[in-house]
Amino acid sequence: MTAASVREGQAPPASPSRPRALLWTAVALFVVFVLLGVGVLASPPSPWTQGLDDAWRALLGVGPESALPAGPVAQLFQNLGALPGFALMMVVLPLALVTIGRWRSALFVIAVQLAGPGLLSQLTKNLVDRPRPAADEAAGLFGPLVMVDHGSFPSGHAVSTATVIVTVFALIPASAVWMRRVWTVVGVLLAIGIVWQRTLINAHWFSDTLAGLIGGAAVALLLWWAFEPWLRRDRARKATFLGR
Repeated sequence: MTAASVREGQAPPASPSRPRALLWTAVALFVVFVLLGVGVLASPPSPWTQGLDDAWRALLGVGPESALPAGPVAQLFQNLGALPGFALMMVVLPLALVTIGRWRSALFVIAVQLAGPGLLSQLTKNLVDRPRPAADEAAGLFGPLVMVDHGSFPSGHAVSTATVIVTVFALIPASAVWMRRVWTVVGVLLAIGIVWQRTLINAHWFSDTLAGLIGGAAVALLLWWAFEPWLRRDRARKATFLGR
């Protein structure tokens, strides 16, 4: 605090508050996520979304003879929500941020991953315990084409993808308008892609993927709001190795 800031009894300038829009958006998304979860919990084998889920599966789901699940695009999304994506967000990105002197941002990234894919996804899967799509040979339908755990609601891959989208956006300074615009486009493509891939291989119902995106975004936005004072400090500084 300088002498100029307190002369004439003037109070020191207050630090910018956390954006309320982040908090209220996170709360709204959490409410939607909870309502979807309650709707599925009321009848896990056949919730109110089952008609839409069945129609989507019949349209998009494929069998083991299809080459699409093994293609590079599908594999990209498969790995995004699996070990490679986990390592990227829990190890590689935090280490990179620490290297350039942004340890507060690194803590934010780790916290989002622990709270979203870690806590929210697994807790809800165990609580709701919705069955995965099952094979129905008479209808020409197949079950999951990859190894899956129990619980179809929500899609853990979708939760992970949403946290990645919001996390990276939070790390980009508001002044970097073009970067935010580019990442917005990338984020939309990632969200669409994960819904496509998880339902293509019959690993999840369509509503599971939407719920995953909503829940993951809610967690990431809430933690963005909580960490914003720290993130603002990191975004305002130069990287350590650039001569700060």
